[in-house]
Amino acid sequence: MQVKTIASGSKGNCSIVLCGDTKIIIDLGISYLTLKRSLEENSLSFDQFSAILITHNHKDHINGLKTFIKKTTIPVYIPEKMYDDLSSIVPKYRCEFIEDQFSINDVEIELIHTSHDAPCSVGFIITYNNKSLVYVTDTGYINRKYLAKMTSKDIYIIESNHDEVMLMDGPYPRFLKERVISDKGHLSNKTTAKYLKKIIGKNTKYIVLAHLSEKNNTEEKALEAVHEELGETDINILIARQKEESPLIEV
Repeated sequence: MQVKTIASGSKGNCSIVLCGDTKIIIDLGISYLTLKRSLEENSLSFDQFSAILITHNHKDHINGLKTFIKKTTIPVYIPEKMYDDLSSIVPKYRCEFIEDQFSINDVEIELIHTSHDAPCSVGFIITYNNKSLVYVTDTGYINRKYLAKMTSKDIYIIESNHDEVMLMDGPYPRFLKERVISDKGHLSNKTTAKYLKKIIGKNTKYIVLAHLSEKNNTEEKALEAVHEELGETDINILIARQKEESPLIEV
């Protein structure tokens, strides 16, 4: 299993997961051309991909989807509940409606239902060849029933959106601050770090902190929060950036 974040943040999100012959895109909040160029730079092309998964319908996760639909034949995998908000962009025949557990060829995927101010919002546990990725962003909290399922996976791409003090002292209007810190908002550095302490295990090789706020967070504060909870660790802890691809992570 190989994983790369192409972009991560409030201006656009996109990642790729490569599982042998089954290759998957997660979200397309960047332009179609930006992703196309990125794939080409990594010796990949759209015709090698089996699916695109969408986490929810906010612009920073679907901005390039309309052009993607016109330019490719790749099916869009979403819960049926999400379709009404994507119907003007994605024809129904291009959709694969998914249950909480499903597969794409030899890749097994389980949904994590997240808590966000969108009609339907999900994360994923993706398993291939006995290796697993947890992908969770854009949620105010993680329901405890999912924590056991998320335990001791190989890779975590998880939101570490804001530092609480920076957010509350920062430039956002009060209603927006309250949205961010609500149960339907975003995970703070401290909350993410506490979740990670509960769920990492002997299999964990990589943690990628994602969807960092440009105004309400810094890479240093996100890393500091995780290190405070985890202490000394051999796990590789990376930051997913808005304008810079991550390395290609392999497990």
